[in-house]
Amino acid sequence: MGEVLAPPPSLRLRAPGVAAGAAVGDSVAIVGCCLTVTAVEGDELEFRAVPETLRRTMLGDLGRGDPVNLEPALRVGDRMAGHWVQGHVDAVGVVRSFEPDGEARTLTVDAPPEVLRTTIVKGSVCVAGVSLTVTDVDAAGFAVSLIPHTMAVTTLGRLEPGRRVNLEADVLGRYVERLLASGTLSA
Repeated sequence: MGEVLAPPPSLRLRAPGVAAGAAVGDSVAIVGCCLTVTAVEGDELEFRAVPETLRRTMLGDLGRGDPVNLEPALRVGDRMAGHWVQGHVDAVGVVRSFEPDGEARTLTVDAPPEVLRTTIVKGSVCVAGVSLTVTDVDAAGFAVSLIPHTMAVTTLGRLEPGRRVNLEADVLGRYVERLLASGTLSA
């Protein structure tokens, strides 16, 4: 995780774990939004969020001191140990509820149709830069189950109803949807 030192459009973060291996020009996903590193100074990273990025994401909601999830880009040859995500925000969702479920918690997010069209139970979805397995889908959104470890090492454990979150739909679902729509692939 990192901490916002200066909010967008000139986004500056304290990010010791990521900054140690970062260089200008690298891609880093910040709450799920891939941005390019424009400066590295010690344990701080700087990025520039252009108007298009601010319109399509919740980065403009960030304020000084806010914690953020960070994910450096996967390098060729690195071990792939999770879902395929690109750091491309498809839409912004809103936390509907965050309810206890034993030692876990169920996070339910209202999502727009462009995300829900490719969201299936046991598929993946990225919320605030964290790739998760979908446990339920309804007409307005989806649910995921968060284990204590995920809540401790990401910002997801701090979410509250009404909070806006960046969403990335399942990349494989998006490709299948596009192929079906183009007639290249038949159902």
